[in-house]
Amino acid sequence: MGGLWIPWVDMTDHSYSTARETASLIASGKVSSRELLEAALARVDLLDGPVNAVVALDAERALKAADVADQAVARGDELGPLHGVPITIKDSFQTEGLVTTSGAPELRDFVPERDADPVARYKAAGAIVYGKTNLPIWAADIQSYNKVYGTTSNPFDTDCTPGGSSGGSAAALAAGYTPLELGSDIAGSIRIPCHWSGVCGHKPSYGIVSSLGQIPGMPGTLSQADIAVAGPMARDVDDLEMALDILAGPDEWNRKAYSLSLPPARHQEISDFRVAVWIDEETAPVSAAYRALLLKAAATFEEAGAQVDYEARPDFAFEKAADTFTHLLSAAEAGTWTLAEIEEQAARGEKPQGEFGIWHASMRHREWLSWHERRLQQRRRWQEFFHRFDLILLPVTLTDAIRHDHSTPFTSREIEVDGQSRLYSDQFKWMGLTGVSWLPATVVPIGQIGAKPVGVQLAGPFLEDRTTLAAGRFVQDSLGGFQRPEGY
Repeated sequence: MGGLWIPWVDMTDHSYSTARETASLIASGKVSSRELLEAALARVDLLDGPVNAVVALDAERALKAADVADQAVARGDELGPLHGVPITIKDSFQTEGLVTTSGAPELRDFVPERDADPVARYKAAGAIVYGKTNLPIWAADIQSYNKVYGTTSNPFDTDCTPGGSSGGSAAALAAGYTPLELGSDIAGSIRIPCHWSGVCGHKPSYGIVSSLGQIPGMPGTLSQADIAVAGPMARDVDDLEMALDILAGPDEWNRKAYSLSLPPARHQEISDFRVAVWIDEETAPVSAAYRALLLKAAATFEEAGAQVDYEARPDFAFEKAADTFTHLLSAAEAGTWTLAEIEEQAARGEKPQGEFGIWHASMRHREWLSWHERRLQQRRRWQEFFHRFDLILLPVTLTDAIRHDHSTPFTSREIEVDGQSRLYSDQFKWMGLTGVSWLPATVVPIGQIGAKPVGVQLAGPFLEDRTTLAAGRFVQDSLGGFQRPEGY
């Protein structure tokens, strides 16, 4: 394992308790919110040097909030589901009174006056935010580094990235700094860090969680980017479902008239599930070691009596879905570039190296409408597919966690898969397959390759998030779920 030696930490505390367990301990008076917060702060101070997950602290205000939470317990007040639980939050989400940079030097000193909607929902449930976690600039990479706070490393191997863009969130969970986090995902930014850091995450169906207050766009932006969602990250699937219940609901434009009631999981018994398995694609090949673990995860469904099909596919080509995703993703991320840069690229008329970037951001609106129609056609094919199946089991990326690589341009990077060189951007394809069609997807750990964890992506029908969560809970319980990194 690369990186620095990490000192042993006394684990008689509750660093690896789930969010639900932590809230229960506080509510019962067995431990105070202040004690838990002080322990979390001490743990970050002791362990986070080589990891660099927690990049901004709000200790003084958090300690005052913890005291208030403990007083509420002593009075016998009605408590929220996260009452007094100390947590960290990804630095792309505006957090009232706490510097929020999204990794951008121009926001180095930006202190929001209000919380992003999902942060406000966590706080309304009783959570106490004590720190922010690192990410790539503008949340626009699957590695977490920037000029404001530097590089975040994977607690399982500090020579490697924990993923991105919610890499600091995943690393903080793996290192036991927090029982719950808040991620965002447009191209795998929840799913990839959970996969590479051995934790659990849920990418909700598009539109069920308000992302108002996330950066990008710039502070004050009211629109929600296409494909992008906010969602929970944890070490336990039950925590994901509890957090989704807290986060999901109509935004401020719709709450006067709309309510949200997600349907229950399609089946209570795993033996009743119909599961498709899609893990082989020539243009996005997974490593042999990862493929073996994915097949093992699929086999757990078979052993439980579920109907498992290794050949079933929705009625569209993998590369067509990847191409649709590439175009719509770049258009959705147009705010990463200035209007002048986009206009210059459009006038040049030459495609930049690689598959992602400014090229598709310069498309005309009528072209975007054409790609959107292709997306809707794919959504219809998924809808038809999920008449026959309840769930589809997919890879997350092509391999276990990759080594740090900050070379530029982004699109020239390469990774190695079983000795073969692949484009860095090939790692996004399995993410785009489900993301562009707005499907829910749950990621849970399924084992390790060497000392590094990997996860599986369990996707399901639009708005049927509880079905993928139920499947994730089953896989977690069958294969052991989260395992602590050595030395933590």
